[in-house]
Amino acid sequence: MRGTTGRVPILPRERDPRLITLRRGGTLTDDHHRLLADWALECAEHVLPLFEHHQPHDSRPRVAIEAGRGWIRGDVRMTDSRRLAFEANAAGRDMPDPAKFAALSAGQAAAVPHVAAHDLGAAAYAIRAVVAGVPPSDAAQARAAERDWQRRQLPAAVRELVLDDQRRRSAICWHVFDD
Repeated sequence: MRGTTGRVPILPRERDPRLITLRRGGTLTDDHHRLLADWALECAEHVLPLFEHHQPHDSRPRVAIEAGRGWIRGDVRMTDSRRLAFEANAAGRDMPDPAKFAALSAGQAAAVPHVAAHDLGAAAYAIRAVVAGVPPSDAAQARAAERDWQRRQLPAAVRELVLDDQRRRSAICWHVFDD
């Protein structure tokens, strides 16, 4: 998955083994992978109204979020969730920034079953969606409020992993996680 221009990667060139599942040679357990997916889905769902306000009849981002939840339950295959992630991303094309970034957040969240590190993309796009929806004079406060809300949702078992990843990748995620 790429940034909004299609040229800005939000995944590092070198993957953190803590965000790669055990079966792919990393150290991430299935339980922790599901926790990361659930957190990413919460972040995306939190800003989904910003998309639905502009496109009330386009359910692609919501369907992608539901697919991610289905993957956590074991009802949806990873490949199906990933396919729906692309559809959520497509829903954001040509939309105002708050709606576009909310759709991209849903797409990133639905891609977490495929690549766990997309969790941070879901959170970053959610923050961008909120910031894009306020006047520039309120942007810093909105960014901090959404970032702090997201951090309060973090499950204890993956909290330090995510916070460390935020520190490491904030620069490639538009500095939205900077304190």
